[in-house]
Amino acid sequence: MQEKGSISIHTENIFPIIKKFLYSDNEIFLRELVSNAVDAVQKLKRLSSLGQFKGEIGTPQVEVSFDAEAKTITISDNGIGMTAEEIKKYINQIAFSGAEEFVEKFKDAKDAQELIGKFGLGFYSAFMVADQVEIQTLSYQEGSEAARWICDGSTEFEISEGSRTERGTSIILHVNKDSEEFVDKNRLGTILEKYCRFLPVPILFGTKSEYVEDGEDEEGKPKHKTIEVDNFINNTSPIWTKSPTELKDEDYLNFYRELYPMGEDPLFWIHLNVDYPFTLTGVLYFPKIKNDFDMQRNKIKLFSRQVFITDEVKDIVPDFLMLLHGVIDSPDIPLNVSRSFLQADSNVKKINSHISKKVADKLAELFKADRKVYEQKWADIGLFVKYGMISEEKFYDRAKDFALLTNTKDEHFTFNEYSEKVSPVQTNKDGTVIYLYATDPAKQDSFVQSANRKGYDVLKMDTPIDTHFVQTIERKLEKTALKRVDADVVEKLIEKDEKIESVLNEEQTTKVKEIFEKAISKPNMTVKVEAMGPDELPVSVTMDEFMRRMKDMAAMGGGGGMNFYGAMPDNYNVSINSNHKLVSKILDAKDAEQGKLAKQAFDLAMLSQGLLTGADLTEFVNRSVSLI
Repeated sequence: MQEKGSISIHTENIFPIIKKFLYSDNEIFLRELVSNAVDAVQKLKRLSSLGQFKGEIGTPQVEVSFDAEAKTITISDNGIGMTAEEIKKYINQIAFSGAEEFVEKFKDAKDAQELIGKFGLGFYSAFMVADQVEIQTLSYQEGSEAARWICDGSTEFEISEGSRTERGTSIILHVNKDSEEFVDKNRLGTILEKYCRFLPVPILFGTKSEYVEDGEDEEGKPKHKTIEVDNFINNTSPIWTKSPTELKDEDYLNFYRELYPMGEDPLFWIHLNVDYPFTLTGVLYFPKIKNDFDMQRNKIKLFSRQVFITDEVKDIVPDFLMLLHGVIDSPDIPLNVSRSFLQADSNVKKINSHISKKVADKLAELFKADRKVYEQKWADIGLFVKYGMISEEKFYDRAKDFALLTNTKDEHFTFNEYSEKVSPVQTNKDGTVIYLYATDPAKQDSFVQSANRKGYDVLKMDTPIDTHFVQTIERKLEKTALKRVDADVVEKLIEKDEKIESVLNEEQTTKVKEIFEKAISKPNMTVKVEAMGPDELPVSVTMDEFMRRMKDMAAMGGGGGMNFYGAMPDNYNVSINSNHKLVSKILDAKDAEQGKLAKQAFDLAMLSQGLLTGADLTEFVNRSVSLI
C-alpha cells in the first residue's frame, strides 16, 4: 500500500511558525515526543487492566537514541501503536479550525508553551529541529499491519507499509543543519534529565552504535546495531507519588539530596496530597536560608503527571513561599502552560491558596508539638512567616498564634505572650503599649542598655524583611506602637507622666546649647538639652522614628513618596543630658576648652552610632590622643 496526501490545516504557513517563531524553545520537542511515547505505553497498560488487550505487555519502556553520523534522533515505545487509519486521524488532521486566524495571531509568537498547548501541536514540535520526520508503527490491535508515515515539513505526507515487527511506535527525526547541536549525547542527556527524570515509564537513553556488524546490507553498506543502551535515566516512582505512610524521614532527605546535591539538608518538609476540588501532589521543603535570597528562589519544580513543566512557579506558589524548595505536580495544569494561563486559571488560584493553608497548618503543628525545637529553627522559619504575614491577610490570621518575637536576650514570645510581658512597664501616658526594637543590637548596644536599665525589653528586628514587618505589627495590634531603640533618648521613647528635674537653670541650659551648637556646627544636627538620668550618656545622637522608617523603606525600593524621603539628607537630633557630670564640667571649663570637650562628647556619640567617618574620625583620634 502507498498513499500520498496533504495535511488538513488549510494553510502551509504552520511549519514556518513552528520552526521560526518557536526557535528559542526548541528543546521542548524532546519533552513532547517522549511524553507522547509514555502516554502510548500507559494507554496499553490501561487497556490490559480493562481486559481490552489480552496479549503480553512485556517490559514497558521508551527508548531515546541518536545516530551522530546519520544525524537522526529516534524516540521509540512499546505502547499501543497506530494503524494507518489512526495516523490519518491523529497526525494528518491537526485539531483546530481557522488556521488562517491562528497564523495571523501567532506570527509574532514567542511563547512555544502556549502555542503548542492550545492547538495540540505536541507531535509537530518535531519540525522545530527536523526537516524530515518519519513514523514507524504497529498497532496493538490483532491483525494490524505495520505502517510508515513520512513528511518533509511541507503539508505533503506519504503513508506506506512499515517495517516495524513489534507493537509500538518509533519517531525518527532527520535533524536539520540548524539543530545539529541536538545530535549529541550530552545535549540530549541534559534535556532528558531536565524534563523526563521522573516520568512514570522507564526511559532508556543511548546512541545508535557505529560499530560494524558482520556482513553488509543489500546495497553493500555496513550494518549498524539498533541501539546501545546506557541506562535508565529516570526515577519512575518519585516520593510525591507515594503515600506519606510509606515514607520515612530518610526517604524525604534522600529525595532532597537528589534534587539539590550541593545543598544543606532542609529543616523540615510538607507532603501535599489533594484530590478535591483539584488534584495536587508534591513535597515542599523548608531550606536553611542564606543571606542571598535571590539565589534561593525558583527552586520549586512544577510537573504535570511527572513531566517537568517549569521552575517559575510564581503564580502557583504564594510569593512569600518562593524560597521553599521541592516539587509540585498537578494534572489540572496543562503540560504546555503559559504565564497568562497561570495568572487567569481558577485551579491555579485554588492551588495557591491551598499551599498557603498547608504551610500554616504544618507550622502550627510543629509549634504545638515541640516549641523548643521550633524556637531553635525560628531564625530560618521566621523569614517565611514574616513575609507571609506582611503579604497575605489570611496567612497573618493563621500565623499570629505561632509567629514569634525575639528579644535581644534571645528569648522568644508569641504575640500574646509579649504583650502581657511588656504592657505593665512599657505603656505610655496615653495608654499605648510601646514595643522597642533594635535593627543592629551590637551597634545600638548603648541604647539597648539604657532601655534595659529602665526595665524595658528590646526586640531584635535585624532581618531585611523586618522594616516591613514592623509596619504590619503596628497596623494589626491595637493600641501598640513600635519605636527603634535609638529613635530618641530613653525618657522620650516611652513618655510617662513623671518628669525628671534638670540640675541646670535656664541660663545654664541656654549656654550649654550654644556651646554644643558652635562645636558641632552641622546644619543637619538639631541640638536639644534634656533632663535625663545622671547614668545616661552625656550626648545621644538619634533620628526620629518616622523619618528613619521612611528612609529605610525608600532604601528597600519604596516608590512614590518614599523616593522623596530617600533623597532627603539625614537629619539627626543631638540630645545633651543636662544631669550628666560631664555637661557640668564643660560649663565650668575655660572658653577654649569648652568647645573641645563638647566636640569630643559629640564625636563619642557619633562613634557609638557608626556615624563618625573620614576626616571627622581622624580628627577625633588626634584630639583623643591630645586630651590623654
